[in-house]
Amino acid sequence: MTTKQIDFCIELAHTENFSRGAENMFVSQPTFSYQIKLLEEEVGFEIFVRNGKGASLTPAGEQFVAFLTNMRKELNRAIEQGQNFSAKYKENITISMMVRQAICFLPEAIRKFEKEAAGTQITPRFQYDNSMDRFLKNESDVVFALEEQTKQLAGTAVHKLFKSHIYLICAKNDPLAAKNLITDEDIYGRTLMVGGGSPALLRSVQQKLISTGKIEYFNSPDHDTTLTNIASGKGICLAPGFLNDHSGQFAWIPYDCDDTFSCVLCSHKADHRPNLVAFIKLLQKLYSEAVAFPL
Repeated sequence: MTTKQIDFCIELAHTENFSRGAENMFVSQPTFSYQIKLLEEEVGFEIFVRNGKGASLTPAGEQFVAFLTNMRKELNRAIEQGQNFSAKYKENITISMMVRQAICFLPEAIRKFEKEAAGTQITPRFQYDNSMDRFLKNESDVVFALEEQTKQLAGTAVHKLFKSHIYLICAKNDPLAAKNLITDEDIYGRTLMVGGGSPALLRSVQQKLISTGKIEYFNSPDHDTTLTNIASGKGICLAPGFLNDHSGQFAWIPYDCDDTFSCVLCSHKADHRPNLVAFIKLLQKLYSEAVAFPL
């Protein structure tokens, strides 16, 4: 199976027309049709049902093309990263996190580090789910995590980064936005967004509020949906400070609670590269020197 055959197959699935597909791929229709035929012979099942110049996916073809499309995207990404790397760098350090703002000082760290360690590239990867699983499969060199996720992980070195507090998020025109500190009583009578893969500590705080019987709650599947719900007036939410993008779109007010999230970086114990160690120490230094920065 060649990349050309993969591209032809995906194109035909989109256009459902051999002539248009061939035109879009800048080849003759006989060449286009022949490559599709060769691909079907190789995989051993019919991908398309023909109808004159048209074609539609078989049930097996639908599954096959879905996998092919994802595979092609990953291949393109690998090629692009390889091109970037070969042009300028000799070493790569991959760091995974759920969202860009999780490590707010990452851009500054990359800027400083790549000046000091010329030839080393820092590659961020954003994986809202399963970033720890992918790290354990050696798909990344460093992962941002909560310390509670790192218990009893073999072969992993844990580097403490910062403590993150709990904040209330609300619309900027909400009366709560004028407060400097949010107490439980401030939340009574309001609708609280909950769920969305909240860490265990946050779920405990949410449940404590719900158990009072003095608030309504609304299940929200993820943080972005929660923010959309807040913007549309459906409610408010509690969130860890490391999710704050500092865009100013919402009000983030400290919540009167002693609980904090211990945010860490994990690396592989067997990875002793000096530049990896230096990069982690640089991030730790940036956070330790931060003055009056909301976390």
